[in-house]
Amino acid sequence: MVSGGDLSALREYLVALTLEQGLSRTTVEAYRRDLGQVSAFLETRGVGLAEAGADDLRDFMAAHEWRPATRARKLAALRSFYRFRAQNGLCSTDPTLRLASPRSETRLPRPLTVQEVSDMMLLTPATPLGLRDRAALEMLYGAGLRASEAVSVRLQDIDAEIGFVRVIGKGNKERVVPLGREALNALETYQGRGRPQLGVPGTLKPPYVLLNAHGRRLSRQSLHTIVKKYAAQLGLADVTSTHTLRHSFATHLLEGGADLRAVQEMLGHADITTTQVYTQLSRAHLRRVYEDAHPRAREG
Repeated sequence: MVSGGDLSALREYLVALTLEQGLSRTTVEAYRRDLGQVSAFLETRGVGLAEAGADDLRDFMAAHEWRPATRARKLAALRSFYRFRAQNGLCSTDPTLRLASPRSETRLPRPLTVQEVSDMMLLTPATPLGLRDRAALEMLYGAGLRASEAVSVRLQDIDAEIGFVRVIGKGNKERVVPLGREALNALETYQGRGRPQLGVPGTLKPPYVLLNAHGRRLSRQSLHTIVKKYAAQLGLADVTSTHTLRHSFATHLLEGGADLRAVQEMLGHADITTTQVYTQLSRAHLRRVYEDAHPRAREG
């Protein structure tokens, strides 16, 4: 319930949102609900919206458990309201200037287990397209490539003798990533028995490794479809994408003891903080290993 004094202040602010800022009715209504909730909270401590200080607003934010997106919206409503009042001379200070912004929520798809990756690879048939699919999956997981990078790899970018692939990543930055034995075997089989059969035999093909059934460069969207197809056969369609294989690559490397800097270089991350999100998953793995192996971690 909004108090009488707060109701007048809110009405003036909401009219300005609609007429001056041109916000949608849905946004204005969301802000009205959010600010009404703040007013009701403040009323329990005998404070109105106009008199609220930073500590009052901080207590309001701390008194509820919301998802990060909801918390961010409520903070945005508060900041918008007090900015409006300060700009129009209705208050001397803006209490939201002392409120910290909510931490953004980092979401990573669940990495596949090593067994799930192996099962996915075994689903690819021994047909020209199946051999292509196996090579594509092995590059995504075996080298941690982005979908856009995988479909851009050319024949001359792969050095099978030393086991590396040259990749042009974000910002047109070049990096060289190791290819494991399984990926090299899949690429060799595909280039020998699969790729020549795609498109019209004997015609000149583009230099890209991954081709579609017509012998043209495979699109990024088609690569996503390929991954989804095999994931669906394992009952993983809702949790698997090309990015999932890349995340699984990084997670399995860290779980195996790889250096974070090396993983950063292989993924092509400009900032190591981007790579550090994978350590959360790696720590969870270490915790499971500890609880399974250490005698003091087990009950009884």
